[in-house]
Amino acid sequence: MRERGKIEAVCRRLERVHGPAEPPPPGPVLDELVLTILSQHTSDANSGAAFDQLQRRFPDWDAVRQAPVTRIAQAIRGAGLSRQKAPRIKTILQRIHANRGRLGLDFLRRRPTDQALAYLRAMPGVGPKTAACVLLFACRKPVLPVDTHVHRVSGRLRLIGARTDAAAAHEELAAVVPPERVLDFHILLIRHGRT
Repeated sequence: MRERGKIEAVCRRLERVHGPAEPPPPGPVLDELVLTILSQHTSDANSGAAFDQLQRRFPDWDAVRQAPVTRIAQAIRGAGLSRQKAPRIKTILQRIHANRGRLGLDFLRRRPTDQALAYLRAMPGVGPKTAACVLLFACRKPVLPVDTHVHRVSGRLRLIGARTDAAAAHEELAAVVPPERVLDFHILLIRHGRT
């Protein structure tokens, strides 16, 4: 309980410094998944530009699913690591289509959080951070993504142990961040970490 009070105090202080969290409105879950994959190991500006380019070059996700990997890679080159990300995106789209008969992940909004998390984690290249980003931003489920900023600032605030790695930090922070504060906590710690 003491840690939850600390989380609340951290959020209030960071809101005074950086303003309210103001997350973007949730979009289609599949869009968020592809965008989050593109954001791996690159900046938001680069991943956003690559996502826009992908949408300009292909009329819909089914066209991406059916396209050669080389065409997908050309479209997302600006995000970096396009030779790894393109086949990953294509494979994910193929798997969703094979499992569901169509493309779309909005059904995850209605699934219990643990089932939605397991579904995403079964996809190639979708680790705990990527799955958490998708569920938090597109589904508004209280799953905390632990990126570099959240990990570093949480460590400095002693919310996690000094030797806690990112994987363990997901579990430790999930135990202390109240569900209603997960989104704010994530956004505010990223803002603070960047500044």
